[in-house]
Amino acid sequence: MSQKWVFIGDSITECGRFEDPQDIGDGYVKMIQDELMQKKEVEIVNRGVGGNRVTDLAARWEEDVLSLKPDLISISIGINDVWRQLDQPKMEQVYPGEFREVFDKILAGTKHTGAELYLMEPTIIEENNESKGNQMLIPYVEIVRELAAKYGATLVPTHTAFLQTAQTDLTTDGVHMTDAGNRLMADTWLEAFFAAEHN
Repeated sequence: MSQKWVFIGDSITECGRFEDPQDIGDGYVKMIQDELMQKKEVEIVNRGVGGNRVTDLAARWEEDVLSLKPDLISISIGINDVWRQLDQPKMEQVYPGEFREVFDKILAGTKHTGAELYLMEPTIIEENNESKGNQMLIPYVEIVRELAAKYGATLVPTHTAFLQTAQTDLTTDGVHMTDAGNRLMADTWLEAFFAAEHN
């Protein structure tokens, strides 16, 4: 029986889906779909929306996730929660306390569905481990790890993968992925998926 998997997040997840007749885009979600098409009966749904922060996910969670009754939900969020503090400091910000509270509520309200949960660490802000953005990202990454443990979700260590790789040219602007960046995200997700599946 075919399963339905929903990938939700910001522009890194969206990655051209609105210009794609299949609504999948050409980023890491497409790469995961391509990898699994031969192995699993699964319908993959991309619900990434550019600019989203965790508060935006909460606002559209019922319509874009729960109403689809997915068997698996993969969440990638946190980059804009930090990036807006750097590029739009005058707007209302989502600091770590609110990030944890809102994300926790989303997950608590999803528990009853029985869907498998995959929480992806926020990736990077600049391809420099010591950048201000990456330093500000640390508490958000830690919150994602805490919530994965709390809700028995599979943690996808994407932030860790980006910090540890020797690859360069992973992003176009420090945040949005090149093909190589998307490949690293997809490979990290698939590694976590196959490890969880075989446990």
